[in-house]
Amino acid sequence: MTCVPHARKNAIQAMAALTIALSSLLQVAGAASAELATTAPATKPKTSVSVSLPKQPLLVQINQVALERLGPKRVVVEFAGEAGEGSYTVLRDGQPIKKGDLRPLQPFAEWGPRKRYFSVDFSDAEEVGKYEVEVRIGKQRAVSASVLVRDNAVFATTGTQLLGYFKRSRHTGDADRNLRIFQTSRRVNVWGGWQDAGGDKGKYLSHLGYANHFNPQQASMAAWVLAYGAHARKALFAAHGLQTQVEDEAFWGADYLHRILDAEGYLYTTVFDQWGTPGVERMVTGYEGSAGTFTTLYRSAFRAGGGMAIAALARASMLAKQAGRHGEFDGAQYLADAERAYAHLRKFNPQYGADGKENIIDDYTALMALVELHNATGHSRYLDDARERAASLIARQQADGGFVSDGGSRPYYHAAEAGLPVISLSAYVDIEPERGRRQRVLEAIGSALKHELAITNAVANPYGYARQRFQLTQDGKAAGEILEGFFIPHRNETGYWWQGESARLASLSAAMVIGGRKLADHGTAGYGLSADRAAYAQSQLDWTLGRNPYGISMLYGFGKKNPPTVLESAGEMFVGGISNGITGAPGSDTGAGISFAPGPDSEQWRWVEQWIPHTTWMLFAVMAMTTDEVAGVAAERR
Repeated sequence: MTCVPHARKNAIQAMAALTIALSSLLQVAGAASAELATTAPATKPKTSVSVSLPKQPLLVQINQVALERLGPKRVVVEFAGEAGEGSYTVLRDGQPIKKGDLRPLQPFAEWGPRKRYFSVDFSDAEEVGKYEVEVRIGKQRAVSASVLVRDNAVFATTGTQLLGYFKRSRHTGDADRNLRIFQTSRRVNVWGGWQDAGGDKGKYLSHLGYANHFNPQQASMAAWVLAYGAHARKALFAAHGLQTQVEDEAFWGADYLHRILDAEGYLYTTVFDQWGTPGVERMVTGYEGSAGTFTTLYRSAFRAGGGMAIAALARASMLAKQAGRHGEFDGAQYLADAERAYAHLRKFNPQYGADGKENIIDDYTALMALVELHNATGHSRYLDDARERAASLIARQQADGGFVSDGGSRPYYHAAEAGLPVISLSAYVDIEPERGRRQRVLEAIGSALKHELAITNAVANPYGYARQRFQLTQDGKAAGEILEGFFIPHRNETGYWWQGESARLASLSAAMVIGGRKLADHGTAGYGLSADRAAYAQSQLDWTLGRNPYGISMLYGFGKKNPPTVLESAGEMFVGGISNGITGAPGSDTGAGISFAPGPDSEQWRWVEQWIPHTTWMLFAVMAMTTDEVAGVAAERR
């Protein structure tokens, strides 16, 4: 999410003006105190909707959308009382099929005192149907929302609308055919692409570049996931009647990337108008901070969407060849664009980063670009460069499997794509012919996945939420003690940006599935994984799909309860779009505690707004969780 709404900007400016006025009054002798005493108080920010944790004494939280027939199925029970035991009944299509005692979980007070937690595991329920779980503790009784259990569950249930979200998010304003580049007189055609978020009509390959370690892959990631899905997972999409739809969206993305490729060989990072602020010129520009100050940082480094844009163009070229069709531009053009953009960044990439240095995000996004260029061309030079990038990425890995972002000790954490290092290494393994190199990469993948499980399970964690390691900022830079927590810290290098992490969770789910399979898990607990890896992968998606303390499915149009609409800062809500999600408490520098949509309206974007990386990563994760064999079975049953 990138939005600081116009109303909030006005409020910030008004408060600044009020502060100056009060400071002047304080310098006036004599009657100053009397004048200040009669000064009207500042207007309280509007809060039209506020969400609190549920107050019912007994809650049964479950994935409200879909669960895999042969995968993990787990319910979390919260109880505000003293009883230490209770019972459950699993119902399928309204009929009881299993009964038992609740399993007590470790004491946990991070998100509220005086709560007891229990779990119910019904992974052995493998019949297709609608499931509910009834729980009794003492005199209290509660029933979960219902969830569909079937093969290929989340993709079959949501795939059409996940794809539909991208079409609904297309930006088609004709003004974008002739926009100015910041601090130049040049005008360029940047028509097409997707609006970034519900409340933001801007278009981003990435943003937050000024903070160096926060760049999320936005439209560039969407373009690649769609092209990859249409090409590499054709059987899956075709089995559900979605192949034409995913091809159309993939070519829409590739066409936009062609248009934003400058004649000099760099890609434009951002099309921006300060979040629709009246009177502000929409243009190709970089920007910085919560004020949206325009900057010249509009040339995309690998980490600022350049790497994934190259990967998307290369994959779109393969898709065009396979499909025998293309968008406005053909497959040969997509590939030529990808090769030209890579050649340019190979030479100039450090210059396009705010600090002039490459970091881990450059490594894993450049590695994705090189893998796809090699897949599209077979040229050995791309394999040679991929080996260097993979080695650089692995060199950033610590002994416990975690990564550092820079050449020092800053821990790698990311609110949108924490799984991408493992995914990029897994992609590289597929093109590496040398056994010794492959083995070193597989060891790095195994170590990274072990770290994710270890840090997540290091403390009481009833929902299995993926934890992370971070530092707070001092004078604008990460420094000091290395901390761990559930949510990203609010005191970070961006100076203002923190929000829910739906994309991060889906990326980690995908990483656990893809990386786990590369390690030849061959487990039977779901998705071809061992029990601990399968449970981790499932828990991250379950959180977004309703198994969280608020009982809210962040996927709009699916589940028993969805986020509220807050037009002022969160904007439009599309079916198939996913809200930012739950965060730490607003007053916590470290992101401790828990919060969702408490208000005021001007801040609700942090929780409620839909953002393109969330649906992008959810689509990729559910693609990863579904094998083509399962897709074939699903097609036969239709």
